Amino acid sequence: MKKAERQRKIEQLIKQNVIATQDELMRQLEANGIKATQATISRDIRELQIIKEQDSNGVVRYVIFKGNNQNEEEKLIKAIEETVVDIRQVEFMNIIHTLPRNANVLAAILDGLSLPAVAGTLAGYDTVVIISGSKDEASQINSLFTKHVAEQ
Repeated sequence: MKKAERQRKIEQLIKQNVIATQDELMRQLEANGIKATQATISRDIRELQIIKEQDSNGVVRYVIFKGNNQNEEEKLIKAIEETVVDIRQVEFMNIIHTLPRNANVLAAILDGLSLPAVAGTLAGYDTVVIISGSKDEASQINSLFTKHVAEQ
């Protein structure tokens, strides 16, 4: 099966079912005649910008991260203004604290932007670690976040 077909099926399954883990997604794919490895599914999740989010019933599930028609930079600024509660630079990293359940969304936006000053992100429940290639790059990221956190 081609990648595009598999990814279309993943999008369809996530929209139609409550799926919270890669194992559940793999089982759903297999039930639909699609065999894929965990590594392939993980890559698809990243490429499709699938994140975990709590629905209105309090159930955590995969959703496809799609904003309204804002461009990615606008999404980042809005996410900073609405969710970031603290930022701290430590050497070549920035530790960003968000409101609960918002770290994944913020990291997905950052990953989608492919900023040169961001080598990578790690996201948890309410914390994002942004890794930069140097202290100077980390300072650029810190300034960007600080500027928009201060506007709250």
